[in-house]
Amino acid sequence: MKIFTKLTEPEILALAITSEEEDSQIYLSFANRLRADYPSTAQMFDDMAAEEQTHKNMLLDVFQKRFGGRLPYITRQDVRGFMKRNPIWLMENMRIEEVRQQAELMEVEASTFYSKAALLAQDVEVRKLLGDLAIAEQGHEAKAIEIERKNLTESDKATEAEVSHRIFVLQVVQPGLAGLIDGSVSTLAPIFAAAFATHNSHDAFLVGLAASVGAGISMGITEAMSDDGAITGRGSPWTRGIVCGLMTTIGGLGHTLPYLIPDFWTATIVAAIVVAIELAAISWIRWKYMETPIVSALVQVMFGGALVLAVGILIGNA
Repeated sequence: MKIFTKLTEPEILALAITSEEEDSQIYLSFANRLRADYPSTAQMFDDMAAEEQTHKNMLLDVFQKRFGGRLPYITRQDVRGFMKRNPIWLMENMRIEEVRQQAELMEVEASTFYSKAALLAQDVEVRKLLGDLAIAEQGHEAKAIEIERKNLTESDKATEAEVSHRIFVLQVVQPGLAGLIDGSVSTLAPIFAAAFATHNSHDAFLVGLAASVGAGISMGITEAMSDDGAITGRGSPWTRGIVCGLMTTIGGLGHTLPYLIPDFWTATIVAAIVVAIELAAISWIRWKYMETPIVSALVQVMFGGALVLAVGILIGNA
């Protein structure tokens, strides 16, 4: 790999050209992916892609004037320690806030590159162009804000915020809530059955740990295999699976960990308090994100949890 400080001026210009081309393609990819749900933000990225193409053409003009028509092939991957871009396919499941943050980071990195490259250039015209581009990239955040203001009305922003909220609920809250409910409710029966059957905190803890981890793995795989998100818009199946699996495990561990307390009755009382907190948290999430009336959510979740808890205790005492 090449060392950045050892690059020749033709290589620096060629590197800048390929970088501008890549950034333009990334912005176009963002625009195309966002166009259906966020048309105004998509237009902003279309305009930013056009800006990158303008920079590329400026670089090509100077290169041709100074070094002729043969462009050396060099990319970011060929330079040690140079800024790297994640593959576009890794950015496909970013939320809109993450996409905007990624764009800001790209502009900061580009500005830093041009500033350092300008210091290496000996040719006056090349140095001037690189310095101008460094300033231009520094001003891109302000430019992006200007473009955003031009394209995004208050109504557009409100609509995009609503769409973003719906996507967040669909891709994160729903699988997480499903996991939390399963982990908090379905593991109650085996944990409390083991606890009342043995009256031994250690045995109850082992059963609870196995039930929580096992349920987390099962729910995670089930969610990941449910659909690929291409049609339903539910996002990456692996992201949903991880969220669902982790929340399932957390839900079960909540009332398992109290059984680390050696005294059985103390551990059971603490576990029961934790169960009440878990069920209240589930009710709140359903009210906050799923628009379920709070009283209805509390009654449904508390009744279901109490029923499963009673079954576990009855079986444990059988």
